[in-house]
Amino acid sequence: MILARIGLLLALLGWASAPALAQRNERGGAPGAFDFYVLALSWSPGFCELDGDRERNREQCASGANLRFVVHGLWPQNERGFPSDCGPAGRTPSRIAMEQAQGLFPSEGLARHQWRKHGTCSGSSPSDYFADTRRAREKIVVPPQLAKSERDQSWTAIDLERAFAAANPGLRPDMMSVACRRGVLQEVRICLSKDLRDFRTCQEVDRSACRSREITVNAPR
Repeated sequence: MILARIGLLLALLGWASAPALAQRNERGGAPGAFDFYVLALSWSPGFCELDGDRERNREQCASGANLRFVVHGLWPQNERGFPSDCGPAGRTPSRIAMEQAQGLFPSEGLARHQWRKHGTCSGSSPSDYFADTRRAREKIVVPPQLAKSERDQSWTAIDLERAFAAANPGLRPDMMSVACRRGVLQEVRICLSKDLRDFRTCQEVDRSACRSREITVNAPR
């Protein structure tokens, strides 16, 4: 009986100390009502290793695409949770707006999806949202170890964060997180102020970081 209670206590303590992997999604929030942005940069080789067999990922994961970091999205975020799907149903970006997204996202389908789910919460027009996404991406310098890698690498999450911090003055590990699945790097998420001028701390995002002891960073193929 005593051993069972000890086991239960340890289990509860382990659950309490686990990272907050899930964030509250507030669907239908008010456009423009958020605290900061998260720029999510997807590591294409890792993404394609895990999800490349899906038809919707054909452009990103096609043989010879040779993509590295691509924009997954620019996400309005709150200190706790995040808004989504804030715009009126059926509102879609114009062709002129989609020109702003060219070269940022690995596919037009992903760009449209990001606008519907996240861009509608920004309070900006589609053209301005994609222009802000480009401005956020251009602010980030990818560490040379990843920008030019031609072979699989093994990293820890904190070392990846430190490499990004070293390449981007003002960025610290508590202003970002590394996402992984099954020990494979998926993406890097960097927190920015609403005006996109500065990096900023983001406790909930930081706590959601990968907890794998080692992370495989697949080489482009």
